[in-house]
Amino acid sequence: MKRIVTVAIWAALAGLLLPAAVAQAQTAAPELRIAPAPEAVVTDVSAQRRRPLRRVPIYRQEEWAPDVWPRYNPGPNAVRDCTAHYVQEYRPSGTVITPRMNCYWRRG
Repeated sequence: MKRIVTVAIWAALAGLLLPAAVAQAQTAAPELRIAPAPEAVVTDVSAQRRRPLRRVPIYRQEEWAPDVWPRYNPGPNAVRDCTAHYVQEYRPSGTVITPRMNCYWRRG
């Protein structure tokens, strides 16, 4: 992301400075024209040094546990009771209808 922003800033500066340089070159007398200075060599972005990827450690769980929140034991014969309905959501692209679901544990 930093590289994109840097390239965008350099492009904007070049766009602002280029018309002034062209106008100055056109107004100068033909005898007084000076050869432009050589520009700095632009290196390829892929040739630059990259940061090493961050490694995320993965730990195995001793026993299997479901990814349900809150994590508690609802007890024997518990039943999950759910109610589902549709809701209108207002988004920039237009109104859409999305499903919503609410669940809780009850004794079975």
